[in-house]
Amino acid sequence: MTGAQRRQQLLDVGRELFAQRGYEATSIEEIASRADVSKPVVYEHFGGKEGLYAVVVDREMQRLLERFTSALSSGGHPRELLERAALVLLDYIEDETDGFRVLSRDAPVVSTSGTFSSLIGEVARKVEHILAAQFSTNGYDPRLAELYSQALVGMVALTGQWWLDTRSPGKRQVAAHLVNLAYNGLAHLETHPRLAGPVHPLPPTGD
Repeated sequence: MTGAQRRQQLLDVGRELFAQRGYEATSIEEIASRADVSKPVVYEHFGGKEGLYAVVVDREMQRLLERFTSALSSGGHPRELLERAALVLLDYIEDETDGFRVLSRDAPVVSTSGTFSSLIGEVARKVEHILAAQFSTNGYDPRLAELYSQALVGMVALTGQWWLDTRSPGKRQVAAHLVNLAYNGLAHLETHPRLAGPVHPLPPTGD
């Protein structure tokens, strides 16, 4: 293996083990054994378990943020934006289950990458920019965009954590109910909500 190939292998092994066992329960010995290398090889590439974990988390955060950016940057009707945001997260959970498990676990204090809450904050800031423009256009106070973006992204993210293990109802049905609540409110819920957007999800972005 080249150095780059070995580094990628260790990242893949670390991602899988951190997803399965969590940060604390995963050891350098286990990572090295799974990769069929000696412990010094892991230290050489990442300086230790903390360094490997930080790179894994940073990579997953970037992957998910790129998906949100791609889905929301083109604008559109508020309901359509909500549909895209909900499907982006659910698609990511379905396609990159290990990655989401890593992100949704509590990060260790030693990690400089942040935690799942910081990821939610990053996504919320992107949504805030879009909401502020929509609020201004429709006569609402754009200063409230931060509050609404935190509420919307938090709702979708927490529901995604729940759906990670249940996987029922189906992805599009879950997205439809999220949009139903966010867009219509409890006082005007649709009995049988359906997504209005395209059936096919947006293609995942590469690294």
